[in-house]
Parts: sequence; C-alpha cells; structure tokens
Amino acid sequence: MTTPWSSEEPSAAAAGESEQDSPAEGPLDDGVEDPAGFDRKRATAAAAYGKAIHNAPAPEPGEGAAEAIDPEQQVQSDIEELSAKADLADEYLLIAQRTQADFENYRKRAARDAALAQDRGIAKLARELLPAIDNLERAVQAASAYGAPAGAPATGQAAEAGLVGDTQIVDGLKLVHAEVLAALGRAGIEPFSPIGEQFDPQHHEAVAQNRVEGTAPGTVLEVYQQGYRLRETVLRPARVLVAA
Repeated sequence: MTTPWSSEEPSAAAAGESEQDSPAEGPLDDGVEDPAGFDRKRATAAAAYGKAIHNAPAPEPGEGAAEAIDPEQQVQSDIEELSAKADLADEYLLIAQRTQADFENYRKRAARDAALAQDRGIAKLARELLPAIDNLERAVQAASAYGAPAGAPATGQAAEAGLVGDTQIVDGLKLVHAEVLAALGRAGIEPFSPIGEQFDPQHHEAVAQNRVEGTAPGTVLEVYQQGYRLRETVLRPARVLVAA
C-alpha cells in the first residue's frame, strides 16, 4: 500500500512546488522571453554576421569602390574638351565675320540706293526746270540782240525799239541765267553742246541733215537746243544738225 507522499506518485502539491521553484527555459506565462535565452540568441546572431563579413569576397572595381583615374586618360579628356571649346569659338567667330560682312554689304547697298534715289529726285526736278531755262536763255539772246553794252546808250535797233539808257535788264537776265546754271552744276547737272563731234544717238537727237563739202558725214554742224546730263545720265539729248 502506497501513501500519497511516496516517491512513485508525487502529490499535486509537490509537483506544483517543483514547477514554481525550478526556472523554465521556454516563454513565461505573460509572453516575455527568458533573458538568458535572448542573450544566447543575440550572441549567436552576432557571431554568424561576423563570420559572413569575414568570408565575403572583395568588391569588384566599380562596385562600391571608387575606380582609380588614369592621369593619361584625364589629360586626354581635358585636351578633347579644350579642342571642342576651340572649335565652338571658331564657329562663333565665323558667324560674327559673316554677320559683319552682311552688315557691310547692307550699308553699301543702302548708301547706293540712297544716292540713286537722290539722283532720281534731282533729275526729275531738272527736267521740269529745263523748259524754263530754255526760255530764259532765249530771252537773254533776244535782249542781247536789241540791247547795248553795259553803261552805253541804246543805239540802232535798241533805239528803234524804244529802249533807252543802258542795258541793265539784259545784264540782269544774264546774271539770273548764270546763277541757274551754276545751281544745276552744284547738283551735278551740266549742259553740253556737241558742235564738231561725231553724232551719237545716245546723246544727240538729229533734227535735220545737210550736205557740206569737206565735212565728214555724221558730224554735228549746229546745235538747235543744248543737251543736259546728270553725271553719266543724259537728261535731255541735244538737238542738232548733222552733216549728210
């Protein structure tokens, strides 16, 4: 007969005391791990990490390690960069030269166009004034035919026409005619009278022909109306008599 306190069947009370007195390796009833077991796991993990780092292969060039720069390659790279900049500077210089040449051509063309426009304006005004100049010249010639020298009394035809005194009117007409021609000359316009020259259809207008002994055909014998030109441009051809 065995007692409740025999060694073969321990009592519940004894079993409970034994569980409370002996430390448990597993988790406690409140869910917190055992401190001793946690320290052992941490030490094991640290040892495994150190072993893995120690046995890891060396990184390849360019993978995590800065690749060493070759000085020769660096110099070559700098030369190529400077060469590219020099080519770009030459291109900009060429563009600037072309722009300057275009501007110079534009300036010359604008000056030439302005000069041509000015000549056209002068020529237009001169063509309008030429008939008045012709009439003024005829008046001078007519007054000279009936007048007398300056300061001398009127005689002959002048006296018959009723002109008395000196020829101040004739002198005044001559002065006005000379001033008008001088003004035209300052503008580049000049008259021309091609007596004795060879007939040129670009500068002369033949009004009539006359056979004259000893004169070569085509020679200008007489000028009925003076011609006018602006530099090299003929404003009005001279009306002439040509030898046949």
